[in-house]
Amino acid sequence: MKILKIQTLRGPNRWSIDRHKLVVIRLDLEDALVYREDVLELYDNICADVLPSLKDSALGRSVAEGENIVAAELVQHIALELQRLAGMPVEYSNHRPTVERNVFLVVLEYVHELAGRYAARAAVRLCQSMIEDGVYPDEELKQDLVDLTDLRLDAQLGPSTESIVAEARARNIPYIELGTRAMLQLGFGVHQKRIQATLSNRSSLLGVELACDKEGTKRILRDSGVPVPRGTVISSIKYLDDAIADVGGFPIVVKPLNGNHGRGISIDVRTYIAAEDAFDLAQEVSNEVIIERYHPGRDHRVLVVNSKLVAVSERVPAHVIGDGKATIAELIEITNQDSRRGEGHDNVLTKIELNSTSYDVLQRQGYDLDTIPKAGQTCYLRATANLSTGGIAVDRTDDIHPENVWLAQRVAQIVGLDIAGIDIVTSDITQPLRATDGVIVEVNAAPGFRMHTSPSIGIPRNVAEPVIDMLFANGAPARIPIISITGTNGKTTTTRLTAHIFKQTQQTVGYTTTDGIYVGDWLVEKGDTTGPYSAQVILRDPTVEVAVLETARGGILRSGLGFDGCDVGMVLNVQADHLGIGDIETVEDLADLKSVVAKAVVPSGYAVLNADDPLVSAMAKDLRAQVAYFSMDPENPIVKEHTEQGGLAAVYENGYLSILKGDWTLRIEQAVNVPITLGGRTPFMIQNALAASLAAFVQGVQIEVIRDALNSFVASAKQTPGRMNLFNLGRFHVLLDYAHNPAGYKAIADFINTWNGDRIGVIGAPGDRRDEDFVELGKLSAEMFDRILIKEDNDRRGRNEGEVAALFEQGIKETNPKFTYEVTLDEVEALNSALDRAADGSLIVIFPEKVERAIEIIESRQPPELRQSDEESGSSGSAPESLSNNAIASL
Repeated sequence: MKILKIQTLRGPNRWSIDRHKLVVIRLDLEDALVYREDVLELYDNICADVLPSLKDSALGRSVAEGENIVAAELVQHIALELQRLAGMPVEYSNHRPTVERNVFLVVLEYVHELAGRYAARAAVRLCQSMIEDGVYPDEELKQDLVDLTDLRLDAQLGPSTESIVAEARARNIPYIELGTRAMLQLGFGVHQKRIQATLSNRSSLLGVELACDKEGTKRILRDSGVPVPRGTVISSIKYLDDAIADVGGFPIVVKPLNGNHGRGISIDVRTYIAAEDAFDLAQEVSNEVIIERYHPGRDHRVLVVNSKLVAVSERVPAHVIGDGKATIAELIEITNQDSRRGEGHDNVLTKIELNSTSYDVLQRQGYDLDTIPKAGQTCYLRATANLSTGGIAVDRTDDIHPENVWLAQRVAQIVGLDIAGIDIVTSDITQPLRATDGVIVEVNAAPGFRMHTSPSIGIPRNVAEPVIDMLFANGAPARIPIISITGTNGKTTTTRLTAHIFKQTQQTVGYTTTDGIYVGDWLVEKGDTTGPYSAQVILRDPTVEVAVLETARGGILRSGLGFDGCDVGMVLNVQADHLGIGDIETVEDLADLKSVVAKAVVPSGYAVLNADDPLVSAMAKDLRAQVAYFSMDPENPIVKEHTEQGGLAAVYENGYLSILKGDWTLRIEQAVNVPITLGGRTPFMIQNALAASLAAFVQGVQIEVIRDALNSFVASAKQTPGRMNLFNLGRFHVLLDYAHNPAGYKAIADFINTWNGDRIGVIGAPGDRRDEDFVELGKLSAEMFDRILIKEDNDRRGRNEGEVAALFEQGIKETNPKFTYEVTLDEVEALNSALDRAADGSLIVIFPEKVERAIEIIESRQPPELRQSDEESGSSGSAPESLSNNAIASL
């Protein structure tokens, strides 16, 4: 067996709306394990010799209950089990056959993307090895688990960040990893906030800088009457003797000026020789070294968020407790076997590792590693109490004296930190510092949360809750409205029109189309931008107040949706297009894929569905959101039943675009007055306008605003390039439209079938369609046009030159063997030829590959006076009044 393709999904997708993190592999079984008996035998061998825990999985339970399994199913469950063994809890998997013999799509959940992809490959490799050799070496399995563990550790968020993200998830606040400097974005668009570990976008730069200057912090606190140790800063050992005298003599603390995590710190230093060693250790971290008076007592970390104390933890240095039998070295090994201890921040506690300071600490207590401490005897291994060096934390939040609470909150405000970790040394935190000679030794920006969320002893504290309360105060919104628009035809026009409507509300609208990404009136990035990456660009933008996202099939297939849920999910239609690509074989498959947009609508939102399209209207039964329909027929039974039950709909009735709300009919505008409908003569544009109007209405946009937007939106080369752009060239007209499937051709035919002059088609389509699709387009063209020029795209998408044109010819000949057509493969040459030979009163229709190029050629032929008129009106001559008398008559 082998993997033909592997891809990663990161949002709602065709497999699952709620499980966003999925790996999909296209797996060729290559005639292996055709028989169920062989699969069961392989399963038994793997359970016996490689993964005995597989028996306890969902697959094991299925086998135990006598269910049949296929080889693809075995692969998916092995991939899950490998991730679980490496510390990543995953549950979901699935598979389905494709139209290709013995080729399956296998889906498995992941926690971390690279680990999920690795697990998929490892599962196939394991099965293949067992099939060929009957064995998968132990060292291979061990290496897989080591690699997976390393990938997990590299990818996972730190414990502090993870606690904030978990609280955000609990409140349905989305987050995005920004991919630089470990920053995360909480919320979307204009409502976003940012965090980096436990720094927030509210954190004061001056406060952070001051906290990093430990001596400066002590000075400003001392000047504010806060008890701090006496200290001084030196940069050369020649000043050490004077510095010790300045702080009052031994014992002292020696630490780097710009250190963190306890690096380079020596405490309770009592001799000059020890002080010299401590100075050298500190200078390995920072050139400038703090010498300060040592205050005996217990080390406490006080966490203050938004000027309120939220947690207190007593930190105990790494230590072991004697049992009267084991040496200190053996006790360390036993302690590190605690399942709560891991590497770095991997677990609740960190494994104890010895360094030179550890031996000094032991020596000071009269011990070495071979000492056997008495039962109950505590042997300290570190001078500092950081969790990252193996220390433990004891929750003291309920014990701290009220005066110390007041003092800590005051200190955070003096330094200017929104989130502050204040280190207090005192013999008794239940008493005021002034009563115990206690001191505040440090104030830390970006303090760790692990000691509070997962204390070794005591009550865990949800310290992330006040952080989110601070960032999103008083229930402030974290999301912006998201309108996602999909369908086979009309997506781009409807997206642009919807965005245009929301712009009239004076909000900044970000939108994505096949032409590019836009924020407000400005182009951010040019290209076909209808996938999840483009959606993320909009949702990351701090100026965007409304997101309108064209959502194409390719992006959903490739990566899923670029958001976790939307407020409006619009499905315009489902027509035969792109079939046979990406395992979408039938129009029903395509409908299932596009239904992802409707299914992703949040319960308070609306799925806007085409009631005239059976494949679309059928989507209503599987939704968790409210439904609103649009229809060209006010008597559509689905619409009538829906509105009679109080539901919303938009319909075309008596020449009006109207909203039906219960018993009420709210008329928006006559279609004849809506420019994109070309005087009400293009039904598919009326449909688009109904859908866009309904999407805006369910989001609270007033009818008057929708009306004004419909009246000011023109299907021009400027506003909707390549979508029903009608150019007046004086003697004749040119219609430019990016129709590329049978439904698109038919929509154009509805508009041009009454044209009195010659109808000339410059036809083609992208090469990645099925042969029968090109034949069908040829047939339709022979019915639509009087004369045809067949051209091909420069990008033939895997086709040979002339192959697509030949299929168009086949369709034309099957419809009318005597039809007049010619083949001019180059698009530019074909268009120029049509323009050169156009008769008076004729209409040239071009279905371009490159819209901008075609517009440039057409506008270069336009008489100056007509071009100037179009520029002033903002149109391409597409409004009915711009047509010639002959054209008007033909309409």
